[in-house]
Amino acid sequence: MPAPGAPWAPDGIVSGELPRVTAAWRPGDPVGRRQFLDLASLPLEADAHGALDVTLAYETWGELNAARDNAVYVAHAFTGDSHVLGPAEPGHASPGWWPAIVGPGRAIDPERHFIVSANVVGGCQGTTGPAHPHPDDGHAWGSRFPWVTVRDMVTAEARLADALGIDRWRLVIGPSLGGLRALEWAASFPDRVQGIGVIGATAATTADQIAWGSAQAHAIHLDPGFRGGDYYDVDDGAGPHRGLALAREIAHTTYRTSAELDARFGRTVQHGDPLTPHGQFAVQSYLAHHGTKLVGRFDANSYLRMIHAVDTHDVGRGRGGAARALSAFTGRALVVAVDSDRLYPVDDARRTAEALGTGTEVTVLEAASGHDSFLADWPELAQEVAAFERDL
Repeated sequence: MPAPGAPWAPDGIVSGELPRVTAAWRPGDPVGRRQFLDLASLPLEADAHGALDVTLAYETWGELNAARDNAVYVAHAFTGDSHVLGPAEPGHASPGWWPAIVGPGRAIDPERHFIVSANVVGGCQGTTGPAHPHPDDGHAWGSRFPWVTVRDMVTAEARLADALGIDRWRLVIGPSLGGLRALEWAASFPDRVQGIGVIGATAATTADQIAWGSAQAHAIHLDPGFRGGDYYDVDDGAGPHRGLALAREIAHTTYRTSAELDARFGRTVQHGDPLTPHGQFAVQSYLAHHGTKLVGRFDANSYLRMIHAVDTHDVGRGRGGAARALSAFTGRALVVAVDSDRLYPVDDARRTAEALGTGTEVTVLEAASGHDSFLADWPELAQEVAAFERDL
């Protein structure tokens, strides 16, 4: 294994191809399908900066109809972005992340809907984030970037809706962090949302979820390549890649299930003899693979901002609790839980539905793969979303 600070490569093997110091999209990179909106003085809920000038990166599909009542906002998950639909191409390292739900003939269809999705504030795929140049000196924001909340993210999304001429969303829907934002839309802008889709999410982050996030954050902070968050000027391979990969490995264990991992990998050996320090089980190789993949498309500082936003999420904060915060929302809500989700378990969904009131029920779907099931081509989820959308 390389010594701390040595160039990083997958599985600790030094190779001739080193990862960029950050995989964040930065001005000058291929634009892809992105469009951009400049937001002056976006108010920040708690950060000492008070406000932030933001360039919001977003994508759209379909057309807004004359009545302006067919707009759907698709909110991405923790390490997602605005590229909901479409191929991998210059500017987009990965194909669209939700083709099972969004696309021609799908539950959310560009032939019928005007579909919008934006990269969140603090993200790393086009919207202003830690890798972007600071307006004062042109160097990356790095450690200076604000600590944003889910409410800040939704405030930016509301400004985007204003710019696009959308007075009211037909539907705001998203999984995981996207589901947190759907709930925040219902609390912050209840008159601007006809329906919300909350998939694998909760009205307030629990201690257990904060604990998992804390371990991930420590993994990044303890990487010598992190350099306190100011690593953007170092050589390729010398950034906080080990810490970011390890954070993803920790997270990925919560995205899957014990039963699935045991069924897929058991005690299968990937290579060598696990009785020796250099042997490796197949499940260890699997986690390392997902850590490596994230290093190739994400940024460590943005990862920390996402953890902070999720940890501090509570729609009832300063509003008298979740039920009171959501009491002004009179639209309909689809609350979906995965029976095997160990990150956002079914009880979280039940508490969320109770806070929404008005007879909101939880739709519990069966899946073996836990929290990440929403990313799969999962007919049961697609059917639930399609039926809910039709009835709005």
